[in-house]
Amino acid sequence: MAEKKYVVEVEKAKDAQNGRPSVGPVYRSVDAKDGFPPLLSGMETCWDIFRISVEKFPENRMLGYQEHSSDGTAGNYVWMTYEEVYNIVIKVGASIRSCGINKGARCGIYSVNCPKWVISMQACNAHGLYCVPLYDSLGSDAVEFIICHAEVSIAFVEENKVSEVLKTMPSTTKYLGTLVSFGKVLDHQKEAAKEFGLEIYSWDDFLELGTNQHFDLPYKKKDDICTIMYTSGTTSEPKGVLISNETVVTVVSGINFSLKSINEELRQSDRYLSYLPLAHIFDRVVEELFISIGASIGYWRGDVKLLSEDIKQLKPTILCTVPRVLDRIYAGLMEKISSSGTLKRTLFNLAYSYKLSNMNAGYKHEEASPLFDKIVFSKIKEGLGGNLRLILSGGAPLAPSVETFLRVVTCAHVLQGYGLTESCAASFIAQPNDMAMIGTVGPPSPNVDICLESVPEMEYDALGSTPRGEICIRGNTLFSGYYKREDLTKDVMADGWFHTGDIGEWQPDGCMKVIDRKKNIFKLSQGEYVSVENLENVYSLASEIDAIWVYGDSFQSFLVAVVNPNKQALESWAEANGVVDDGDFSSLCQHPRAKGFILEQLNKIAKLNKLKGFELIKAVHLDPVPFDMDRDLLTPTFKKKRPQLLKYYKDVIDNLYQGRNAK
Repeated sequence: MAEKKYVVEVEKAKDAQNGRPSVGPVYRSVDAKDGFPPLLSGMETCWDIFRISVEKFPENRMLGYQEHSSDGTAGNYVWMTYEEVYNIVIKVGASIRSCGINKGARCGIYSVNCPKWVISMQACNAHGLYCVPLYDSLGSDAVEFIICHAEVSIAFVEENKVSEVLKTMPSTTKYLGTLVSFGKVLDHQKEAAKEFGLEIYSWDDFLELGTNQHFDLPYKKKDDICTIMYTSGTTSEPKGVLISNETVVTVVSGINFSLKSINEELRQSDRYLSYLPLAHIFDRVVEELFISIGASIGYWRGDVKLLSEDIKQLKPTILCTVPRVLDRIYAGLMEKISSSGTLKRTLFNLAYSYKLSNMNAGYKHEEASPLFDKIVFSKIKEGLGGNLRLILSGGAPLAPSVETFLRVVTCAHVLQGYGLTESCAASFIAQPNDMAMIGTVGPPSPNVDICLESVPEMEYDALGSTPRGEICIRGNTLFSGYYKREDLTKDVMADGWFHTGDIGEWQPDGCMKVIDRKKNIFKLSQGEYVSVENLENVYSLASEIDAIWVYGDSFQSFLVAVVNPNKQALESWAEANGVVDDGDFSSLCQHPRAKGFILEQLNKIAKLNKLKGFELIKAVHLDPVPFDMDRDLLTPTFKKKRPQLLKYYKDVIDNLYQGRNAK
C-alpha cells in the first residue's frame, strides 16, 4: 500500500511455505502503533461493566420500553434507572440460585429485545452462568438443537414463545429443568410442563423464589466464558461460538478508544434504539458499550413496520442497523423526492449537489452546507428523530450510492463496520468525514492485527500490487472456540489467526474493502446467512430440474437461480398446457410461463422442506445447456465452480435482479 494513512505495518509478508499460501504484511490501526489500548479501568468481566456503571450512575436512565394503551397503540417510553435494574437483577440471580443452578450452568434466553432480556443476561453475568441466546431464524429445529447441544438448564422466554419451547419436549427434558415466562403462564402450559417434569414460572412468581435468600456472587475471571452464541454452520447444525468476558471487555474498550480518537466519544446523554437481535453479537456488544458509559437503551416494539415510529418516539442519538433497513429509508426518501413538485425537487437536487461537492472537497458534514441543512435536510433529520449523529451499518455491504446519499441528507455520520461472531463484531470500522471510505469497512479497530492470506484457487494474491486475499484476524477479541467442536475450531484457526472466509482488498490508505466470500455461505442485505449448498440440495429434489445454481447478492434481499430444467418434464408440461415451443427446447426455456412453472415447482419443494422466507428463490433463468467442464463451470469431480459461474452468468444475474426489483 502506498500511503498507509490509517494503518501501520507490524510484521513482514511471508511467501508460501509448508503447504500454506503466501501471507501479506500484518497491519494494525495507527491508533495502536504503540500497542493495543488497555481495558477500561477496573473492568475485566461483563459483570464489571454493569456493576461499575451502577456505582457511578445509579440515577441515570438505563432501560426503556413503550407503554401500550388499551387500543394497542404505543405511548411514551418508561425508564428504569441503573439502580432499579440492578435491584431486579439481584432478585433474578437469587431466584436462579434457589433452583440449584450455579456458576458454569447454561441459561437460555428466547425473546425479542426487551429490558427483561438484558436483566436476565446481567443475572447470568453476576453468577457466572453462560448466557445462551435461543432463536429460530437458524431453522425450525434450532431451539431444540441449541438447548440440547449447550445443555441449557434454565430458560427465560417471552410469553408468546413458551409454547414453542414446550414443543421441544421430551427431547430437551434431559437438560431443561426450569422455564420462566417474561409474562404469564397459561393453565394448559402448566399442565404440559408438569407432564414432562419441567418447573415453569411466570416472571412475577419467579422473582418471589429468591425473596429473603442471599447468595454470594461467585468469583469470575476474565477468561471465563460469558456466552455461547450460535451462528450459521456450513452444515445444517448451528455452531456454538464461545465468547469470554475478556473478549467482550476488549471490544468495548477498543470502541471507546476509537470514538475518543475521532472526537465522537459517547456521552451519558446518548440514547440507543435496540432492535437488531440481542441473539446476535452486533447488538449485544453495542448495548454493553452503552452500559459501560451510563447511557440509555430504548427497545423497539418488535414490528419492523413500526420501526420508523419507534425512532421518532425515542429520538436516538446512535442507530446501529443493517443495509436492508437503510435501503428502505433510501427508497422512501427517493420516492418522496421524485413525487414532490418541480420547485422542491430542484431545490433538493441543488442542495444535495452543493453539499456533496463540499464533502468531497474535505469539509466535515456539519460544515459542508449549514444553510441547506437547515432549510432542506432538516425534515429528513427530524424524520429520524432529530438527534441522530451516528448511523453504523453492519452485517452485509451497504451500497455506495446509498451510503453517499445518507451521508449527505441525514446530517449524521454514516459508517460501515465489519466483524463476525467469532471476532466479537467490531474488527473494522470506517471513520467520519472521509468520503474515500465509502464502499469500505474502514481501517482495523485498535485491538486487532490484520493480514490477508492468498487464495490461489480464486486468483486472489495477498502480495499483489492490489493486495487481495482472505481476511485473517488476531487479538484478544477472538472467540475461545466452537463449543464441542474442536474440529471446526482447528479449521478456522491457524497459528493464532482466525480465518474469516471473507475476501478483502486493502485500499491504498489502509482501509479494507470486502469483495468476496471464500466459502459457499453468504449474507443477504438484511443480514441473514444463506448456506447455498444446503439450499441447492433441497431444490434439487424437484423432479422437473436436472441441476441448479443458487446465487445471492449481498446488496439484495432475495435469491435468484440458474436452472438446467429436465427436458422431458418441461416439454410434457408445455404440451399439456398449450405452450408452443416450435420444437425448440431453447425457445421453450425462454418462455415466461415455463420459467413460472419451474419457479412454482421450486417453491413447492421449499415449502415441503420448511425453508425460511429469505431462502426462497424469487427469479430463475432456464439454461437448456447443462453446466459443464467445457465452459469451466464444473470441476472434474462435477463440483460447481462458483466464481466462474458468476462470471459466466453475470449479465443473466443482473437481469434477474433488475427484472424482479422493477415489479
